[in-house]
Amino acid sequence: MKGVKRLIKPSTLRFLYESVPRWLILLIDICVILISVYGAFLLRFNFSIPQLEQSSLVYTLCIFLSIRLLFFIVFSTYKGIVRYTGSADMFRILKTLSLGTILITLINFTLFYFKKIYLIPNSVLIIEFLLSAFILIGSRLLVKVLYFEMRFSKKPKLDVIIYGASELAAITKQTLDRDRGAKYNIIGFIDHKNRMVKKLIEGIKVYEHAQLEELTKKNNVSHLIFASTSLSSSQKKETIDFCLDWKITVRDVPPVEKWINGQLSFNQIKHIKIDDLLGRDEIEIHNAQIENALQHKTILLTGAAGSIGSEIAHQILNYKPRKLILVDQAESPLHDLLIELRNWGLDHLLEAYIIDISNKTHLEYVFEKHRIDIVYHAAAYKHVPLMEFNAQQAVRVNIRGTKNLADLSDTYSADRFIMISTDKAVNPTNVMGASKRIAEIYIQALNKESSTNFITTRFGNVLGSNGSVIPLFKKQIEKGGPLTVTHPEITRYFMSIPEACKLVLEASIMGHGGEIFVFDMGESIKIIDLAKKMIHLSGLEPEKDIKIVFTGLRPGEKLYEELFLDLEKLKKTHHKDILISEGYIYPFKEINQSIEALLTLNKKSLKLNVKPLLKEILPEYQPKEEQRMPF
Repeated sequence: MKGVKRLIKPSTLRFLYESVPRWLILLIDICVILISVYGAFLLRFNFSIPQLEQSSLVYTLCIFLSIRLLFFIVFSTYKGIVRYTGSADMFRILKTLSLGTILITLINFTLFYFKKIYLIPNSVLIIEFLLSAFILIGSRLLVKVLYFEMRFSKKPKLDVIIYGASELAAITKQTLDRDRGAKYNIIGFIDHKNRMVKKLIEGIKVYEHAQLEELTKKNNVSHLIFASTSLSSSQKKETIDFCLDWKITVRDVPPVEKWINGQLSFNQIKHIKIDDLLGRDEIEIHNAQIENALQHKTILLTGAAGSIGSEIAHQILNYKPRKLILVDQAESPLHDLLIELRNWGLDHLLEAYIIDISNKTHLEYVFEKHRIDIVYHAAAYKHVPLMEFNAQQAVRVNIRGTKNLADLSDTYSADRFIMISTDKAVNPTNVMGASKRIAEIYIQALNKESSTNFITTRFGNVLGSNGSVIPLFKKQIEKGGPLTVTHPEITRYFMSIPEACKLVLEASIMGHGGEIFVFDMGESIKIIDLAKKMIHLSGLEPEKDIKIVFTGLRPGEKLYEELFLDLEKLKKTHHKDILISEGYIYPFKEINQSIEALLTLNKKSLKLNVKPLLKEILPEYQPKEEQRMPF
């Protein structure tokens, strides 16, 4: 191949491939048929054609050429762009040759029937078909290979490792081979189960996972592509971390059901998601039990247009509720969610209300109109620094709004009430956390007085949620930086939105009322490490391409978050990722009076400093000194 490339200039190839008229290709194809027919006779008679056969050879050639020409024109085999020959073109050639051979065979039998002679030996028919197919298809593929070899010969080849050794991995290699925008050199496949190690896939060796570092050292690996459906999240995270250390770009092959028209293209092989850096295996939940609990129920969901609320809405609809009532005060996001859900053809299950949950009158209208069975309460003000300077709004929405919903759930005898809380409610140093902790305390206390089962779920940050650091980092990277991190030692717990919502649904059916369910968030992650990984995943280098700057802790912000109070005890449940936090439950009358007093004062004066009042109710609340507005 290299010798051919040296003899033929790229300009000559371009002229041949791009300027050859269709009639010339047709003429070449006819010449191929002529050669194939003559070659078939030579092979049939061991290169010594008898005199009798020679006399009829002219007629035979005329029959073959006429019929082949007719079918070439009918099926337009000569119109395909040779340098882009694909499986469809090869199938068209085979179909054309097959139909032509069948017609020639019929002519042959017709002559035998009427004149008792075989004009063409049957063996010649078979040999000619095979020769013609081989030369017509082979020549086109040769031209295609020559074209792309010459066209991309000056481009540097990118060394690629495909992680996987299954059919999906083989398809991935074929997809890379077809890509015309770059040239890839597949140096090996990795089999994490070691079943295929030392075997070959399309001529490329399969290695074990332990040899990944050795392969990387020996080659200039630029890409690693995950093409495995059986790789655990922890194994995937370990491999991603290795690649980031070696500055290798990591990509992921999407699931088969997401392929366009059932075919994988290079553009579908995307960069990995930030979720993959958590290294968490997929959470298993009891779908049958959840369906039994939610099926044919009327469910009210607050904060429905938010990142958590909208995902809960999607998941609830999978369990066939009687009605899903969506409540949010944000008009446009709620409208967008409705459009998305209606595309599922579920209009008859949905009702939407634009309501501020601190307005009890408007909420009561919904409870009066619908027999609410279950309430999922995801609405809240949650931006910590903003709530420090809008503390009264945090009290109004997070405390009054929760109290309104809880009281109405009790009054109208809802079966269950599930509040979504936050790790910032534990030993809070900010107004947002304090307001959520007081809301937790209230519904725990109300649970003792009510027939409704009041349940709290508490977890940390979710990747990609509104207010999360992930969307902020993405925007900053798109703008060229810098990435802003408040402190080099700050850490946070993270889980993905879907898995958080799965655990919410699971906890909602296992609770008997009064529990605070705490989710196992795994290991806390340093925000600076997350920032660096996101820069690496974007194909850039920290400090070189994107700067990272430290801005100082924001008002109310802690270096680390906690998932349970010092005095709380953790109790295991049947689900390994869900624990129950057991602690002191306030008497309802006492906490209700304190909260009512707070809400009354909060409503009367716009200049009220609510922080001392919050601390009266919540002694563990430790507000920090007043700081300037961080915007």
